[in-house]
Formats: sequence, structure tokens, C-alpha cells
Amino acid sequence: MDLIYFILTAYGLTQILVFGSIFNKIRPSKNWLKGFGKLFHCPMCMGFWTGVFLFGINGCTELFTFEYTLANALILGSLSSGTCYLLGVLINDFGFKVTYKNEGDCNVH
Repeated sequence: MDLIYFILTAYGLTQILVFGSIFNKIRPSKNWLKGFGKLFHCPMCMGFWTGVFLFGINGCTELFTFEYTLANALILGSLSSGTCYLLGVLINDFGFKVTYKNEGDCNVH
């Protein structure tokens, strides 16, 4: 259960940081520091650092508990990055993203 809580927390925090209107005034532009600002507009990039941050504070919560090692920091950051990206591709403000393709668009003979 710790991993599920970690993933959902990382996804929620990443969504707020990248897309939340409350941060519009302080979120740097994509060109900030020669392109470093892209980090704040990318769920995959921000997801990694969100995961590392959550790993760093995991001793302050009972929601999830992981041993403090460098390997765990990298693994949880990577897990957070991947799941934030995947969930961002699958879900939008209106629910699950569904793409419909017209039968005429298919080139199958």
C-alpha cells in the first residue's frame, strides 16, 4: 500500500505544481535560465523531483515509509516520473482520454 500512496501523492503534487493556476505567477517561463524553466512545465521532469522530495520527507509521515538510501531516492524519483507521465497521458480534466478513429481513416484492406 505504501507504493500506491506514494504514487498517488506524487501524481497529485506534480499536477498541482505543473498545471495549478495558483502557481502561475511564480512558475518560471520555459526559457528561464537557458531552458531550465521547462522543468516546471513538464510532468515527467517535475515528477522525478516530486518523487525525490516525497522520499526526503517520508520520515515525517505515516502514509508511506521507505529506507533512506541513495538507491531508493533514485528509484522512487524514477517511479514518480514514469507514473506521473503515464497518468498524465491517460487522464485529463474531463476524465480518461479516449480517442476515436473513423472507420474511413483506416488504411486496412
